Order: sequence, then structure tokens, then C-alpha cells
Amino acid sequence: MSIHVLFVCTGNTCRSPMAEALLRNKRLPDVQVKSAGLFAMEGSDASDYAKLVLTEKGIDMAHCSSFLKKEDVDWATYIFTMTTGHKQQLMERFPEAKDKIFTMKEFVLGQEGDVVDPFGGSVEVYRRTREELDQLIEQLIQKL
Repeated sequence: MSIHVLFVCTGNTCRSPMAEALLRNKRLPDVQVKSAGLFAMEGSDASDYAKLVLTEKGIDMAHCSSFLKKEDVDWATYIFTMTTGHKQQLMERFPEAKDKIFTMKEFVLGQEGDVVDPFGGSVEVYRRTREELDQLIEQLIQKL
């Protein structure tokens, strides 16, 4: 059976597309990945720094931002948010999906905590976010 992983952040231009690209790059059989944003503008590109820091790791990211829709929620086996706030908003909008909504840190580390939003930050901030996401995804794979 295929596992469908949905990463959610605010605008779907930094964290969730980076997480999507990092997990997709692992090329796991039977794992499909998407990302979306709670307040995303449809069709925006990923941020330049997000693409740059992934390219540094040899990961190509072709991305088009997507506003989170009910079909995405229904499709997902697991929904991983970047912050506790994202999780709360998702649970309010889609209470029927509450059993599959987790923050990344809650699912992986068993504790609350947010993945730092690099939006507007320096390339170094984006690198730190990439490393944080990469470590979380390594652990996430063990739990899937």
C-alpha cells in the first residue's frame, strides 16, 4: 500500500516545498509526496533561496505553490505541518482528518516545536532550515 505524505506550511514557497523535495529525493518506493500552503497563492514559484539551498545538495526543485484543498487532505495518509499553529488551523478546517495531522516535530521527536520559517531571511537561515528538515525527514522515514 502506498503512503501519501502531505507537507503543509503557510505560503508553500519555503518550508513545505523544501520538505517535499527532500523526501521525494529519497526515492522511496510506495511513498508519494505533495505540499500545500494554508495561505498559498496558486502557481507561485518556490523562493530563490529555497531552490538555491536544495541545489547545493544536488536536489532539483520544480515547484508550483498550491493552496491546501479538501482533496489534498483526503488524499493524504499523513499530514505534517511546520508549526503548531498550522496544525491547529488544519484541525479546525478539517476536523475529520485530525487523526492524521501532526507537526513534524511531534511525529518524529514526540514533542511540540516549530520548524523555523526562513521567509525573508538570509541564505544562511535557509540552509539551517534545510538541515533541520533533512534531519527530521531522515527520522520520519524510520517511522513511516
